[in-house]
Amino acid sequence: MKILFWLSLVYILYAYAGYPLVLWIWARVRPRPVVKAAPAAEPLVTAVVAARNEERNIGKRIENLLSQTYPPRKLEIVVVSDGSTDGTERVVEEYAAREAAHIERGGERFPRLRLARIPESRGKPNALNTGVGLAHGEIVVFADARQDFDPGAVRELVGNFADPAVGSVSGELAFYDSPGAGVKTEIGLYWKIEKWIRKTEGLVHSIAGATGAIYAIRRDLFERIPDETILDDVYVPMKIVCRGYRNVFDERAIARDEFSMSLPVERRRKVRTLLGNYQLLRLMPELSSPAGNPIFFQFFSHKIARLFVPFFFIALFVSSIFVPGPVYRLALWGIAALLLLAVFRTRLSRAPLLGRASAVASTFFLLNYFALLAFVALIKPGKAKVW
Repeated sequence: MKILFWLSLVYILYAYAGYPLVLWIWARVRPRPVVKAAPAAEPLVTAVVAARNEERNIGKRIENLLSQTYPPRKLEIVVVSDGSTDGTERVVEEYAAREAAHIERGGERFPRLRLARIPESRGKPNALNTGVGLAHGEIVVFADARQDFDPGAVRELVGNFADPAVGSVSGELAFYDSPGAGVKTEIGLYWKIEKWIRKTEGLVHSIAGATGAIYAIRRDLFERIPDETILDDVYVPMKIVCRGYRNVFDERAIARDEFSMSLPVERRRKVRTLLGNYQLLRLMPELSSPAGNPIFFQFFSHKIARLFVPFFFIALFVSSIFVPGPVYRLALWGIAALLLLAVFRTRLSRAPLLGRASAVASTFFLLNYFALLAFVALIKPGKAKVW
């Protein structure tokens, strides 16, 4: 039991504190900054938007892309409708009819904004494959239908490709301050830590994935996404990393979104993401090997280690009950205090120190609750949805 206790404690501490500390030291001892520059001749860029029943959002999404500061005749927009049954396709067609600008390349002339229809829904991965297949740009920017880009986001992303070692770039997802959001405190804290980790991973080599709402790749490095893929924003950049290129993070390329309005919404989103991490190990066996994955250490520490923290936490709790001694009693009382802080987070939120501590405790338990649900979903029969 003692071995189980100390093994569990060390594992949990490494997953949440040890790895960030290693990154912090690594980034200061051996940083690899990106040679970012405004290109002399802007490359042709294609923004691919996969949409399914997004009538409410797609018009705003198109307007946002059309208003980017990147040269209009160098920014192509391809909207892929994956079996939409609402007015999504009609809205895109209306914008396409009004958009007078065309793009010319090598004597070929084509519309700046295009709609690609998929008659029956086959999932987001297939929609992205279709969009990239239609892209003319050297650089492909992936954008979701719901979020907005800051005006210079595309230009900031493209600037990173001045470094020939860079194969993909993730932007930053910033959240609006939504008063009605149900999990703003917990997810806001988690996202701040997550962004710091991504930024620091990018300084030492590459981040283990990308922000699905805003990332870009060199088109000639794209590999078809399997239809069952849950996390295209990890699959695509990690394929590029495994080919020897860097996947970096640019905090100046910003997409904006709202916090989830309720815990059930955030739970579904996060469980699906964690389930996708399990799936990646099957879809990309090379990720499990230091020989095939140049950032094996970062990938394991960032994406995989957290999946097993709930089990080690349970083991820590059980072993602290049965092992005698003051150290183990102290650990047990510490676990109890952490749980009480999480349970009474709302009442403690106005207290300066206790409020912060309760937010941390609540975030810890929420994330590990989601990880447990993801494991349950993994072992349950049935196929995960890709939209």
